[in-house]
Amino acid sequence: PGLPSAELCERFRPGLADTAKKNFGGGNTAWEEKTLSKYESSEIRLVEIIENLCDSSNFECNNMVEEHEEHIEKWWFKLKKKYPDLFQWFCIETIEVCCPAGTYGPDCLACHGGSERPCHGNGHCDGDGTRGGDGSCSCNKEYTGDFCLDCSNGYFSTLRNETHSVCTACHTACKTCTGSSNKDCQDCKEGWIKNEESVCVACDASCIGCTGEGSDKCKTCASGYMKEDEKCTDVDECNLPEKVCVKENQDCVNTSGSYKCVCSDGFEENDGTCVQTWCEGEYGEDIHFSVMRNCLA
Repeated sequence: PGLPSAELCERFRPGLADTAKKNFGGGNTAWEEKTLSKYESSEIRLVEIIENLCDSSNFECNNMVEEHEEHIEKWWFKLKKKYPDLFQWFCIETIEVCCPAGTYGPDCLACHGGSERPCHGNGHCDGDGTRGGDGSCSCNKEYTGDFCLDCSNGYFSTLRNETHSVCTACHTACKTCTGSSNKDCQDCKEGWIKNEESVCVACDASCIGCTGEGSDKCKTCASGYMKEDEKCTDVDECNLPEKVCVKENQDCVNTSGSYKCVCSDGFEENDGTCVQTWCEGEYGEDIHFSVMRNCLA
């Protein structure tokens, strides 16, 4: 129930702003000032604000307005000057469904890390601003721990004191680290290995996992490679018994770990097929097909 009422109070603010100078030119005539002051706290203005608080399709919001109309009217006519913050008076103190920001639960206790900066600014407090939740922290991906002060795997600390913590991403080679380069890895990520200088370097492209550098140190060969003479070597798909490029006028080009199908010389791709681009003219000269289309026939 805390959220709809908080939303109601949020929507009240623009309503106040929209109606603040309504129907007035903004001049300083005595009449305008007097009339404006009457309108400012009038029932007409309140009705205008209430009518625009909820979308017609928002049943929960409309239901809440109806349920608490007397409270809103009481605040508007009698308490607005003493309690200018509707949210504080209505949601927190009167119907007691909300808490001040940074607090949670039936007694509006401070979130973990304190109400000023819940979770030390590095996460979200469960129940923040409501009468529910347990005040625990859901940390942003860079942070971990009850108070979101510790760094997650893949991040290292660049600032840390009792109230603040800043964690920065490790080098892409590191699973855990103490600094920003691949020399600072404590553990390498899968696909990387520590060399003799204890620097995490990438496994050979032919490997899935490795015990060292080079294609002879693969744990398993990657797709498009096969074990040959204790090394993972490239499979030449273009020389396999079964053709891999089967479209007309198409050639196979072998690449590391794969292959690609390209149009043969004198042909170009057009809507997935290889069409002729040049053809032999009567006198042996090349003529572009746009000039001599019938050469395709």
